[in-house]
Amino acid sequence: IGDEQIGGLIRGERIGWERLRAAIAQAKPRLPRDHGHLAALDASYSYLRQFTPAVLSTVRFAGGTAATELLIAVHMLRELNATGARKVPEQAPAGFVPTKWRGYLDEARRSGSATAYRHYWELCVLLGLRDGLRSGDVFVPGSRRYADPAAYLLTSQQWEPQRDEFCRLVGKSADPAQALAAATDELHTAVAELETVLAGGDGPVRLDEAGDLVISPLTAEDVPAEAVALKAELTEMLPFAPIVSLLIELDKRTGYLDCFTHASGKQARTPELKRNLIAVLLAYSTNLGLTRMGEACGISYDILAWTSEWYVREETLRAANLAIIDYHQRLPLTTVFGAGTLSSSDGQRFPTRGKSITARVLSRYFANEGLSTYTHVTDQHATYGTKIIVTTRREAHYVLDEILGNATDLPITEHATDTHGVTLVNFGLFDLLGMQLSPRIRDLGRITLYRPGPRAEAEARFPRTGPLMTRKLNTELIAEHWDDLLRLAGSLKFGHATASLLVGKLSASGRQNSLAAALKEYGALRRTIYAAKYLADPDYRRKISRQLNRGESLHALRRDLLYAHEGMIRARHLDGQTEQAWCLTLATNAVIAWTTEYYGLAVEQMRREGRRIDDDVLAHISPAHSENINFFGAIEVDIDAELAALGPTGYRPLRVRDTLF
Repeated sequence: IGDEQIGGLIRGERIGWERLRAAIAQAKPRLPRDHGHLAALDASYSYLRQFTPAVLSTVRFAGGTAATELLIAVHMLRELNATGARKVPEQAPAGFVPTKWRGYLDEARRSGSATAYRHYWELCVLLGLRDGLRSGDVFVPGSRRYADPAAYLLTSQQWEPQRDEFCRLVGKSADPAQALAAATDELHTAVAELETVLAGGDGPVRLDEAGDLVISPLTAEDVPAEAVALKAELTEMLPFAPIVSLLIELDKRTGYLDCFTHASGKQARTPELKRNLIAVLLAYSTNLGLTRMGEACGISYDILAWTSEWYVREETLRAANLAIIDYHQRLPLTTVFGAGTLSSSDGQRFPTRGKSITARVLSRYFANEGLSTYTHVTDQHATYGTKIIVTTRREAHYVLDEILGNATDLPITEHATDTHGVTLVNFGLFDLLGMQLSPRIRDLGRITLYRPGPRAEAEARFPRTGPLMTRKLNTELIAEHWDDLLRLAGSLKFGHATASLLVGKLSASGRQNSLAAALKEYGALRRTIYAAKYLADPDYRRKISRQLNRGESLHALRRDLLYAHEGMIRARHLDGQTEQAWCLTLATNAVIAWTTEYYGLAVEQMRREGRRIDDDVLAHISPAHSENINFFGAIEVDIDAELAALGPTGYRPLRVRDTLF
């Protein structure tokens, strides 16, 4: 419809003024900027008042210059609560209130309602206090979790003698000019490679007619037909084994059950202890629980509960898991899967039953409530880290925890995540710690790319890639805080602070926190370098995708193991949930190690028979394989009988393939 015809249609018979006025009269009022969030909280104002005055009167808050107005408002609110006054003083500050909530205060002031203004102003103070505690702009003297952010870092006196050692470990220069020059050269090299790819004009990464970046999805990886046939052949050769037999067999070769020590430190171990430990591990990893496991294996519930209480805890589970991973790493076939330098992490959701402090409602994944387990997996299919997290929290905060706490002999230098594990803070910290963060980012073509110099210089040097680099880096801010950035990374490297706590606070910090702003700026530089490399190299993109798929295959294996009660976690406390998650991780790694070992025996037998089997073909075969392991049925923990069945070689005999047809 042409513009000149619209007025006639509105005034004419098709619409008419009466219908238009009636439609406008029936229109719903426009939602406020926060879509009614603050108004919804106001409906619970009386509930909040049951405890917020007590919190404010008991806890003392402090902060930097960025939180000055907020702290004045907190002090005024504390006095209003103490005196019982209802009207907010005229001089009460409101500059800390975000724009999305300011309209509530303006409307209440225009209407002259002192009660409404008090409600909204108090809610804004409480919400500002919550956000300030999360970001570190506000802290609580004497608290551990909400301490002054400076307390999480090495002091200047502690950092001075450790600076050179840290720079040597991570390969960074203490001189900001030298470090930034090296990073700028790396950026120019990566962008030059992307410029060459875009110059082709018809590849999977190209520019459209409008000059926007187009990234075609990767095609499915072409798995060789001989790899598929070899996997089927190996499956026929591997023996069948119940999960109980598998755990007993692995203990004979690794001794992982000896890692379960008594909580009191005593060394005495009864002959039945290993039997009881295996039953407890299976009770948690299969989700049967101690009661059902006692009925299934003939061991009384009291014995299983006593064993679990005194021997099974996160410390011993980590040690046992480490023993299995180290054994798996030494197997000849393991190096075919990967070098052990690349890992990935991802969250897996499980439904819960009953109320729990870690459970949340998330209709996309659960009918009621659930939690997440965040696991770290190597390119050799071993799971070296497990953590219970609240499903609604950002996974990116926990990416570094298990990598920095990695006690295995695997030298992790590169780590892959999906979009949920990506923040600018993580990009900066990974590089400062001497590692590479390699995520698979959704909508990568829409992220902001940064340039170190003026726009004209970038476009003249890189005619196709230069226009995509729309923001200029604040290199002066990075250089100014370079030593503090190294000190921050050093505090994590030397175990002075927890990565998830620091990453969470730095990610939530506003522009007023200059250290957080400098780290995000440096993270933007590293993300631009990574994006250019990632887009220019299809083999690199496929490597990252392949590693993330390894994590998904282990998710499926964990789902198969945790079969009882429909995979619903019934432990209600964090320590119980953590112990169950580590039991599941231990059982998963046991399956991986057992399958890898027997794959190796089968391949060795084929090669003795004159078969040529290339490592390139074996690399496509995953040990996250459960077809030869029985998770169900009767559970009989008879260690002597199982060990006797292994035969003189110490292994189960391989099955003879049927060659009649």
